[in-house]
Amino acid sequence: MDTYVILRRSGWKSPEELQAAAARSSQVGDEEMSDDIRWIRSYVLEEGGSAVGTVCVYQASSPEAIHEHASRAGLPVDEIILVADTVIVRPDPEGAAA
Repeated sequence: MDTYVILRRSGWKSPEELQAAAARSSQVGDEEMSDDIRWIRSYVLEEGGSAVGTVCVYQASSPEAIHEHASRAGLPVDEIILVADTVIVRPDPEGAAA
């Protein structure tokens, strides 16, 4: 599997909608598509007002698998970018819950 970054801009009207979407995403990925996709982490973006978006890191068999997962889970996909390499300077800081 390759590593991808997925940009989802203003995908949810509230953090509560995002939490419901995260539950659907986990269920689809873990139970229906575990051979093709694995959710690694997401960063929640303030998009103005109460809307939120995300930058998500996934491992997947292909961009098509990412689109299929998003379709099944009801998630937006604005852009999919293949990760060429990883450089870790510091571990992710602990952030506030979305």
